[in-house]
Amino acid sequence: FTAYADVCFREFGNHVKFWTTINEANIYTIGGYSDGLLLPGHCSSRSKCSSGNSSTGPYIVGHNLLLAHASASRLYKQKYKVPYVGFSVFTIGFTPSTSSTNDEIAVQIAKAFIFGWMLGPLTYEDYPDEMKRIVGSRLPVFTEEESALVKGSSDFVGVIHYLAASETSVTHVKSQILNTQVFSIHLISCFLFCLDKYAIVPWAMEAVLECIKESYGNPPVYILENGTPMKQNLQDTPRIEFLHAYIGAVLNSITNGSDTRGYFV
Repeated sequence: FTAYADVCFREFGNHVKFWTTINEANIYTIGGYSDGLLLPGHCSSRSKCSSGNSSTGPYIVGHNLLLAHASASRLYKQKYKVPYVGFSVFTIGFTPSTSSTNDEIAVQIAKAFIFGWMLGPLTYEDYPDEMKRIVGSRLPVFTEEESALVKGSSDFVGVIHYLAASETSVTHVKSQILNTQVFSIHLISCFLFCLDKYAIVPWAMEAVLECIKESYGNPPVYILENGTPMKQNLQDTPRIEFLHAYIGAVLNSITNGSDTRGYFV
């Protein structure tokens, strides 16, 4: 991957100021190696996938994605002397389903798996305690050298945001990414299977930016994806309303101290 990145840096460096090495690393690992919905289509269910282990594959892949990013980032800074290499994550705005302590805990666990899986090592050299406790020996371990390489290797966080979700503590979890009885996600806004529009829940964007600010050192943030799909180019009032609400949410976050520097739709 580092050799491939070197070709990209060399050939396109004069035209690109900001680089994102890995796009949606967390959702790629889940979709490609747990649920089998994305390439290469690996999962434990042999009715859906010809190979794969959903309880271990995603964590191994996620670990290697972090190392690949860190290696490419080091190359870029040493060889090309420009420190603008980032890492992008798919984000969800979480809220507890009820005011119960268990649901509050479920939100913290969900954040650890969606945000902390990638941002934890990039910020603190290691995975969140919640992940280490729940995943146990299935979670790879960084060497001291790897931890030092990964920490600080991202100059900004690229945010991909479309979803909001409410969390509740439950007794059964279907997804094998956790392989434990922890929490259930109920999506408030729709994604992938909604053809016309997404729900307008701007508080979710604020929740995402607040989480990154408070939990991961308030790094520079560029929102790389956000918006709502519509078939028509004109008569798109719902899209106007969506963007108006979310731009307002980003403004609120910046006012509250988030180091958000760009917003792409």
